[in-house]
Parts: sequence; C-alpha cells; structure tokens
Amino acid sequence: MSDIYTFSYPHIDNLVPILYTKIENTSVDVRHLHLYYTMKREFKVGDFIHVYNRGNRKMPIVRDENDKWRFLKAIRFFNDEYAPLNLFRQLNFFTKSGERHFNWPKTWPERKPLVKILAYCLKENHFHLLLKEIDVGGVSMLMKKFGDGFTNFTNIKYEEVGSVFQGSYKAKIIRDIEYLQYLDFYIQVFNPFQDFPGGIERSFQDFDKAFDFALDNPFCSLSESFRKTNLGIINRDVLEEMFPNIEIYKKFTQDALLNKNVKEVLGKLTLE
Repeated sequence: MSDIYTFSYPHIDNLVPILYTKIENTSVDVRHLHLYYTMKREFKVGDFIHVYNRGNRKMPIVRDENDKWRFLKAIRFFNDEYAPLNLFRQLNFFTKSGERHFNWPKTWPERKPLVKILAYCLKENHFHLLLKEIDVGGVSMLMKKFGDGFTNFTNIKYEEVGSVFQGSYKAKIIRDIEYLQYLDFYIQVFNPFQDFPGGIERSFQDFDKAFDFALDNPFCSLSESFRKTNLGIINRDVLEEMFPNIEIYKKFTQDALLNKNVKEVLGKLTLE
C-alpha cells in the first residue's frame, strides 16, 4: 500500500539542479542556490505522500503557541516557487490589530505552489503532512525550505545550534485509495483525539465531543478541510470529492473508530 523512504542530502553529485526558470525573477542569491537542488527520488507527479518527522532526541519541535503558528506559516509560505531570503523577516507575524494572518503578500509574485497539502497535524514533538506531488521535485524542495527555515527560526529564537528534527524527514508514497482515506483520518482526527481528555478510549464514548474538540484544534487541518477556517494551506484534491461535506466525513471517521482497526489498515505510524 505504501513505499517508505528516508531522505538525506548526500554529496552534491547525487543532486540535480532545478530548472532556472523556477527561481528566476525572485530574490534568491547565488550564494544560496544550493538550497534549490532536488534529489533524484522516486516521487512522480500525481503521487500522494505521507511526510512526517519528530524532534531531535524526541524533544519538542514547538515550545509555545507562537512556535506553533510559525510552523503553520512555514508550511503555508514555503510552499511556493518564490523563494525570498529571510522569509520570516518579510512576513509580519501579527497584523496591526494583533491578529495572526495568512494573507499572501501583495508584493510577492502570483502564488505557484510546489505541492498540494491535503492534510496536516502538528503535535508538540512531531508532525504529519499529507502531500501531493504536482511538479517534479516539489516535495523535496518544500521540505528542504521548511526544514532549513524552521530550524533557523528556532535556533535564533532560543539561542541554540543544531537540528530541530531527528534526522531527515520520512516519506511514504500512498498507492491505495482506502489507505489514503484512513491516513487522512489518522492525521487530522485520530491525532487530535489522542489529546482529548481521556484519550482515544474516551473518544469512542463521547465521539461528538471529541470530533468538535478536533475541529477546534487550530494546528490540525480538520477545520480548514471543511471551511470552518481558511489559512490558505490546504487543497483537498480528491478527498473533497470523497468527502464533500462534514457530515459524510464525520460518519466515516466514526465508522473508522468503531469498526476498523486503524493500525491494521495503516501499519505502524506512531513515532516512538
């Protein structure tokens, strides 16, 4: 149902440059062109990919709420062919009114996403992304930009050095539609259910409350999936056709909890 790969960045001979047309007319400095190389990997246009990673030495990757919002901004604004240097300096983290915003800057070129982000969930010490490759090298470029950018932000803020994440990101290519559906459920419902008071077991008993709990979680994509919020991060792609409204999706997730062993369908997804 899926193929797993662990990604690293070996000697430059194993890399191939992305076409210059992807980065021309941007603010990329020639000294930073090494960031815009993509690996010769197995991803094909149209592939659905589960990307995940956890904190170095199982430590938190986010330490306060501002870190969590920065994480969401990173996956929103790094997901583009435009590659500004010092992205976080260019973005005002707060609007003048003090509210967080995700509006595309008017001074930037028209948006050209690297990938489609179908679902996401951020936990204290790990994250999950469900991505679709829409252009060759898009996933690799996004994760390189995200990994470097978020690590730099964290190290500057906390006056530290080293990687925030435990090695390179992990990736599974999804080959099966049923697996894709259950993975989507696992990322944006099952993960928040783990934080519901009483955990998964209580979620079985108080499903409606648990589902609302997940819907209110700003750091998982469930609310954006059904237009309760709009951060401009996700594109549901085929999942929007499978689950056109929240009632159908809610019934599916309840059935998944009651009638299916999610771990049997998805395999071992916990990040130990």
